[in-house]
Amino acid sequence: MTNLENQILCVTDFQDLVSTPFQGEANAICWTRNLMGDFSEIVHQVELNGNITEINSEELHELQLSEQGQLARAILLNDLKTLGAQGASPILNVIKSYDKDEFFFPTDVYSFHVDRAPLPTDTFLCTYFGASSEILPNSHADQKVLMPQIRDELKKLYSGTNKGFELFLSEYFFDLHYQAKPKSNIINLGIGNLWRLSVDHPGSHVPPCIHRAPKDEDGKNRLLLIC
Repeated sequence: MTNLENQILCVTDFQDLVSTPFQGEANAICWTRNLMGDFSEIVHQVELNGNITEINSEELHELQLSEQGQLARAILLNDLKTLGAQGASPILNVIKSYDKDEFFFPTDVYSFHVDRAPLPTDTFLCTYFGASSEILPNSHADQKVLMPQIRDELKKLYSGTNKGFELFLSEYFFDLHYQAKPKSNIINLGIGNLWRLSVDHPGSHVPPCIHRAPKDEDGKNRLLLIC
């Protein structure tokens, strides 16, 4: 197991991915993989239903695939099964695009953000095809609600008492979003790697991992597993 830039721990198997504790500045764990198979074949065969189309195991089995497509399908089915056996609820999506927030303070997934949960949990994700997600070291980011200009604009939207302003920021998820500092080190998560990212939850001993979805590539859909 190696340490990269104090934030990322790299492991070599699934068991280490789920059992290695986050500690210190490390809030992202990567199982580095070089996957076999043609995942694009699966993406091109799925009948899209809107901008995001979920694929379940039964639908994967029904696809008529080449030998390389079958190799890719076997990996997808195994990832879904293995994560499910750990108590997770993995979702496999073909993504054309996500909804975009045109508000001056966007809270969509294209914005650097952290995940929050009421109970201890982690975020798992893997990009099999298309542009991959990105993470940002916490020291390379500023929480947007603490930036004076943005904070002043948010106060104009808030009509309650000063005492309830922080609750307002939390209720509308403004406090989950971050801005990359100049010359920050944005880290691409790569293709085929299975990641575990820390989440903001009670009892967490490390900062939540800041991440975002990549910009859409015209005509190139993504194949993403997340839970």
